[in-house]
Amino acid sequence: MGRPREHGESVAAALLDSAERIVDRTGPGGLSVRALADDAGTSTRAVYSLFGSKDGLIAALGARMFDLLGAAVEALPTTPDAAFDLVEAGVTGFRGLVLEHPALFRLGVQQTEATPGQLVGIRAAGDRAWPVLEARVARLQEQGRLGARNANGAATAFHALCEGLAAMEIRGGFPAEVAERVWRDALTALVDGFNVPRSP
Repeated sequence: MGRPREHGESVAAALLDSAERIVDRTGPGGLSVRALADDAGTSTRAVYSLFGSKDGLIAALGARMFDLLGAAVEALPTTPDAAFDLVEAGVTGFRGLVLEHPALFRLGVQQTEATPGQLVGIRAAGDRAWPVLEARVARLQEQGRLGARNANGAATAFHALCEGLAAMEIRGGFPAEVAERVWRDALTALVDGFNVPRSP
């Protein structure tokens, strides 16, 4: 009979919540195992037991963004209009999560502050979430709205635009009162453009 785990999912979730708050204030460099354990009301032993190391913890934080993103997009309802549903995935799913979790966006999606070792776990989570977006894009293909493009290439373009819009918004690149309209206009133009024949 295996030894029962000393620290469960609720402790892991509490540690990730605390770590996200710290990283949002200080960046990954300001995150220490001792400060995290104190903030979460647990022990450093719990951190090492659940995540193995500080690197493992930061990788789990970055991976959390993709896990949340995949779940959020998958939970969105679908309508007969695949283009509308894809734009909604960007505005409600992607944008909504970035505004709620800007630190996770920078660490997981932009990956600007992650080390090569941390990127292994983060990118694995990205690979898990990717089919959820690709399935939304594939519905466009089924409706004959991708032209000569394939679903993977169109999903890559869609993700890239979402990432750029998110980066602009969280650094104040456009006024908050017009942000949602900017997202909708940009994503709609991209999605409608998928069906436009490419220039020779």
